[in-house]
Amino acid sequence: MQNKIFYLLTISLVLLSSFKDKEKTKQSLKKAWKSFVNILPKLLGIVSAVGIIIAFLDPETIGKLIGDSSGWYGVILAAIIGSITLIPGFVAFPTAAMLLQNGAGYMQLGAFISSLMMVGLITIPMEIEYFGKKVAILRNTLAFCFSLIVAVIIGKVVA
Repeated sequence: MQNKIFYLLTISLVLLSSFKDKEKTKQSLKKAWKSFVNILPKLLGIVSAVGIIIAFLDPETIGKLIGDSSGWYGVILAAIIGSITLIPGFVAFPTAAMLLQNGAGYMQLGAFISSLMMVGLITIPMEIEYFGKKVAILRNTLAFCFSLIVAVIIGKVVA
């Protein structure tokens, strides 16, 4: 039901925009289409990779690695994976939903998502270049620690 409301709202706003200025609406729709086409290969690649991983790892294995029963081992593992993975936010949340449906725990996914968004081990060379080594390492270390705090909070709220 919520999706239908959003689609209806979007269509209504596009029609309203078209009535106000047809040319600007065409330009914005073209830009939106180009953005979609640029994002699509990355989105499909990541979703396919997660799908393949889920196909090879049954829910029991996912549960053992990053499920509720994995405890702090799973939280740390998920935070490390999130730290070294470079996935955009709009892909991370559906990925987390797929993992949750296949046995991952809330604390572990909290650590994964928060470290994914805040820690950047892949991008640290660029951070060092712009901010300096000390600041880049300090920021990433604090972000990693905060990811663990987020996991604890999620564990307390959900439990």
